[in-house]
Amino acid sequence: MKYRVTLLLSLSLMVGAVCSFAQQNLHRVDSFVSPEIGDDGRVTLRLYAPKAEEVKVTGDFLSEEVAMTRNESGVWEYRSEPLASELYSYSFIVDGMRDVRDPMNSYAMRDVGSLFNYFIISGERGDLYSAQNVPHGTLSRVWAEMNEGVSRRMTIYTPAGYEASECSYPTLYLLHGMGGDEEAWVATGRVCEIMDNLIAQGKAEPMIVVMTNGCTKHVSAPGYSHEGMWRPYMTGSMDGSFEAMFPTIVEWVEANYRAMQSREARAIAGLSMGGFHSLQISKTYPEMFDYVGLFSAAIFRGREGVEIYENFEERLERQFAAEPRLYWIAIGEDDFLYDENVRYRSLLDAKGYPYTYVESEGGHVWRNWRVYLSQFTPLLFRGEK
Repeated sequence: MKYRVTLLLSLSLMVGAVCSFAQQNLHRVDSFVSPEIGDDGRVTLRLYAPKAEEVKVTGDFLSEEVAMTRNESGVWEYRSEPLASELYSYSFIVDGMRDVRDPMNSYAMRDVGSLFNYFIISGERGDLYSAQNVPHGTLSRVWAEMNEGVSRRMTIYTPAGYEASECSYPTLYLLHGMGGDEEAWVATGRVCEIMDNLIAQGKAEPMIVVMTNGCTKHVSAPGYSHEGMWRPYMTGSMDGSFEAMFPTIVEWVEANYRAMQSREARAIAGLSMGGFHSLQISKTYPEMFDYVGLFSAAIFRGREGVEIYENFEERLERQFAAEPRLYWIAIGEDDFLYDENVRYRSLLDAKGYPYTYVESEGGHVWRNWRVYLSQFTPLLFRGEK
């Protein structure tokens, strides 16, 4: 059987100028650098597009799209102000075409259906998000049989030394947001680097981190299953199906990994939709988790008529009657879910339920969620009530 593949390329101005596939790029010669990171934290971005009439750069270090300047060689250039230590993402806009990636930068990450280049400014947070010369854990991509014989894919981090030891470890179940999947926290959240570095510094206990696919419409991230190479899109599960299968997920992990099987040794946390799931799962199964983290969480979003979302306050009362060791809420002051979180904290305050609250700058962005992970994990499994 023959297949016809059609590729539409509207960015003809870059054909032949950006890359060549002949000889697997063995003879490619690059005459400039992008990104170029200076000792002062300034970053210079460059793009060769001699026939373009307008090139802009957009990124999470910019408040708006910024025009680049073209030199006589056809290279467009932008130089930033000094940037603090952090991981930053960016892309180009060429004559109105958005999401053009930097062909000189081989580092890219996916967020839902978009790919962005990134760079890291070394120092405080930048070093936490970078691989250091420390013992490294292992990331496994596994298939687990769930309810009704359906296999679903998960990514699981085990700490350095797990394979060689006979010890059992506590477990953090870390959930993604709307449109994400089991790869989100690995690729964009930098979970492996964060955990390796915090554990090596003695700031976090060695733990297993389980990252599920919280969208029950799909069994895996795109391209890794019989579902094929569908384009990621903004979808999720707020119909109770993910919460209903979660005990099976925990059972599978504890049957296949040396995970401690007690409430005191389990934590659950998530961002946005994952925060919604963390809230719902922890109050539906109060005997399961002693630590709960809500990162920019959606709160009041459950579909009406779904049993698992009913009796909200009654289930919450049962959860706090069990006295969880940590109930941790964090959100940015500009997050679109901010008012929803204010309303939820007012409910907790009225009931006298204890929690820890962290408010940061910024909005509904990965920069905040990486920080929240690095703040939340050192509080886990310390054995103090």
